[in-house]
Amino acid sequence: MSRLYKKILILMPALLFLQLSMQPAYADNVRIDADNLNIRSGPGTVYEVIGEANTGESYPLVSQKEEWAEIEFGGQTGWVATDFITIETENNETAADSKETSITIPQNNTQIRSGPSTESDIIYFADEGSQYEITGEKDGWYEISVEDREGYIYKQLVKESNSSSPGFKDKTIVIDPGHGGRDVGAIGATGSFEKDFAFLTAYELKQELEILGADVMLARPDDEFVSLGSRVSFSNTMDTDAFISIHYNSVPELPEVTGIETYYFQEQNEELANYIQSEVVKATDANDRGTTQENYLVIMQNVKPAVLVELGFISNEEREDLLGTIGHQKKIVSGIINGLGKYFAYE
Repeated sequence: MSRLYKKILILMPALLFLQLSMQPAYADNVRIDADNLNIRSGPGTVYEVIGEANTGESYPLVSQKEEWAEIEFGGQTGWVATDFITIETENNETAADSKETSITIPQNNTQIRSGPSTESDIIYFADEGSQYEITGEKDGWYEISVEDREGYIYKQLVKESNSSSPGFKDKTIVIDPGHGGRDVGAIGATGSFEKDFAFLTAYELKQELEILGADVMLARPDDEFVSLGSRVSFSNTMDTDAFISIHYNSVPELPEVTGIETYYFQEQNEELANYIQSEVVKATDANDRGTTQENYLVIMQNVKPAVLVELGFISNEEREDLLGTIGHQKKIVSGIINGLGKYFAYE
């Protein structure tokens, strides 16, 4: 055997080990348990959305940090909230052993619903300190037994502290769905009304903010006419931490125009406007029309932190159709929440 051949035989195992060590080795997988789950650039809702995942999809687990899991997808990595995933071990067993087996209610009147959704009926209000055994998990909700029937409680409601979530606890937010009743607002490309889009967004936003612990009120709780002065008075008489007026644009003579813009009146509210504008544009990938100081009555006469957002042009038929989908509405809502989270974090 030649000396050169012996050297090759000696080097081959080392080269093979080096090659294997250079490949990522993910022993565990992440199974997605919710549709339209945001994949973010970092472990928290303040980070940019870089993709979406849906129920049943599986991704290699890279690492975990508090309530977030880093996954590998599309040649890069991103982060998903662990409330909406199941971690599967190498032998395909779920990592259920590491999950909670019981919960303790952190505050009075915590909502327990008939199903794993904010659309489900509230069947019980739990008292602070109450304990329940967890019988299952679904789409970010705990399944429990309460008064001899099945109930569901959103995981975030029983987590007393979550450093990756914006500080919405004890915040009072007034959402103002623009127009209403006989005041239909702008008219869309196919005859839709701005008031309906505004209420759809406001309702979705209210549901998500309440889940995060905020006290949320609607300046227009139904399809009814409410004067601008009444909306302002409602905000001013409450202990309002933020007032957000929801609107949509329409320019029928320029149907190609699209984009999102945010208005403020008081200079101290410019920061709030900038945060919301930036995050909504990120979440929706919409045309950025920027922030502007304007004397709209609901923000001009408001003594609380107040902004007015124009969330798209319903005169553009393509955008009108998109804005009517729950998937896109959730992106808008996610952006508004991220903007509010940054504002509350640095106010």
